[in-house]
Amino acid sequence: MNSTTPTAPSSRPSDASTAPLLAFVGGGNMASAILGGMVAAGHPADRVVVVEPHAPQAAAVREKFGVRVATAGGDALAGADIVVWAVKPQVFGEAAAPCAPFVGSALHLSVMAGIRSDAIARAIGGERVVRAMPNTPALIGEGIAGLFARAAVTQADRAAIERVLAPTGETLWVAQESDLDAVTALSGSGPAYVFFFLEAMMQAAADMGLSAEQGRRLAQATFKGAMSLACASDETPETLRSRVTSKGGTTQAAITAMEAAGVKPAIVQALRAAQARAKELGDEFGG
Repeated sequence: MNSTTPTAPSSRPSDASTAPLLAFVGGGNMASAILGGMVAAGHPADRVVVVEPHAPQAAAVREKFGVRVATAGGDALAGADIVVWAVKPQVFGEAAAPCAPFVGSALHLSVMAGIRSDAIARAIGGERVVRAMPNTPALIGEGIAGLFARAAVTQADRAAIERVLAPTGETLWVAQESDLDAVTALSGSGPAYVFFFLEAMMQAAADMGLSAEQGRRLAQATFKGAMSLACASDETPETLRSRVTSKGGTTQAAITAMEAAGVKPAIVQALRAAQARAKELGDEFGG
């Protein structure tokens, strides 16, 4: 896997007419995170169009961002430079059909889970397709997205995609599309693993007599602090762990109990299961 450093949001364009025309097919949470970040970074609202058939969501997007919203795909997308696909994967074919005649020459970014780039390229009649696997911390600008580009995607196209995603967090390019299944297992689904561990810590806190609020604050602050330390350090997690694991101490007792329960191999097995399911979804939605 090849990584990139986070790309800084673009500055406010001096001439709005030179800003790329962005089109979003789907206006849900992930699309709104990307759109909101772009608008906040200075992308002109009048250079954005969103296709959102669900009336309440369409109204919310229009009111919040001041962008043009269409209820259906079609000539509203004519002239789009970049099209972001953010619909549920099971309705992609239906959503793409009316859009395809107008977007074949655009650069396409898919944040849909499971739909492979071959299927996207066939549906939209274009080869400049980038697949992204973001995660939910993107909603607060703290996400990371794994990216795969088809051969027709240029370096300038890659840079344009990084600018679009910069407000949501980091980006990481992979060389093979199949690597996105591993990205899905690790970071795409990863926030749920953290929340699961937090649940367990908070349950233990309650069992040990602390209040729910005390357990929540202690668990969340511990995760936040430990991750900040890990990100700031050049040392491995194993080294950092060993430094707080004194022989015969409380931490060693906890680690020994987790090792006896097979926690680490269970986590590895869980991620492999998520990877296998990601591949199955790709097969299900078409290669």
